[in-house]
Amino acid sequence: MIYLDSGATSFPKPPGVARAMETALRTCANPGRGGYPAAEAASRTVYRCREQAGKLFQCRPEQVVLTGSCTHGLNIAIRTLVKPGAKVAVSGFEHNAVTRPLHALNAQLIVCGRRLFDQEDTLSDFRRALRSGVDAAVFTHVSNVFGCILPAKEMAALCRTYGVPFIVDAAQSAGVLPVELAGWGADFIAMPGHKGLLGPQGTGLLLCAGQAQPLLYGGTGSQSLMQTMPEELPERLEPGTVNVPGAAGLLAGMQAVERLGMETIAAREAALAKKCAAGLEKLGMEVFSGENQGGTVSFRAGCGCEEAAQMLSDRGFALRAGLHCAPLAHESAGTLDTGTVRVSFGWNSTAGELNAFLRVARSLPPAK
Repeated sequence: MIYLDSGATSFPKPPGVARAMETALRTCANPGRGGYPAAEAASRTVYRCREQAGKLFQCRPEQVVLTGSCTHGLNIAIRTLVKPGAKVAVSGFEHNAVTRPLHALNAQLIVCGRRLFDQEDTLSDFRRALRSGVDAAVFTHVSNVFGCILPAKEMAALCRTYGVPFIVDAAQSAGVLPVELAGWGADFIAMPGHKGLLGPQGTGLLLCAGQAQPLLYGGTGSQSLMQTMPEELPERLEPGTVNVPGAAGLLAGMQAVERLGMETIAAREAALAKKCAAGLEKLGMEVFSGENQGGTVSFRAGCGCEEAAQMLSDRGFALRAGLHCAPLAHESAGTLDTGTVRVSFGWNSTAGELNAFLRVARSLPPAK
């Protein structure tokens, strides 16, 4: 199998991830629930995971909340900042992990920027929405469908200028592009552990600049007499038993990212995506590509997207077709009725794999 679905999850993981998880399973008990060696080993592992995240994302360890996924973190952040019926600015490329929690709150969505790979369009629309008055903003850093990189740093600066609280969805950028809690002045940044951070599935991080409202309630191993959740982070947002093996694997994944270098990873993925787009265009496919594109390319062939993906799967290529849980992005791009085939490169993708993919893609009927 040639894996071209890193937008869904990194695969395979660096070897150290599995080793770290196995060690945690053998040596770690429950953190914060005792002073014996196995409990202390668990506490150290979890804290080191927070420390590593703090190094990568400009925040203090106590601002790093361990979550079960990026979606989990986004729900905490949205429930904290967005009141029912609030007016919220979003980009035209949001994932359902953003739009569904907002719809559940009956929020009024102001969609800003519909043009693919046009950062100026996004910024001008976003500025207009903030100037007209919104209660909050939630925006992705990189589209999971098209790989277009939004001007998150500039959007953050606009939010600060207009005094609008904001949340960044770094699902496709954390571990690849610079993401900065302090530098951007974000209220929250949510990210998965299993994508660009190269950790295991079922892990995520929520970076918190200030206080947050718990999504779940329960024991934290501290202040047990209280019948309210502790005020202090990260305990306030982490009831129940922490996923220690997951934290160990995520720590190992983040350490691998640091060793490999985010700039190196980003350059490799973007170069492969650019070559992929050019190759698919030569084959007559309808390709969605442009400036400010990360490691993801979407395309349409002369047959249905699901049929095209199945043909490629039958030849040993793992990729994804459909709406990719982001109907708003497809609505912006005019592909809502068909979806797209998505090719997404990762930390370990190679030029040889891309060349093999392009050779097989010749069997697809051209779109033009």
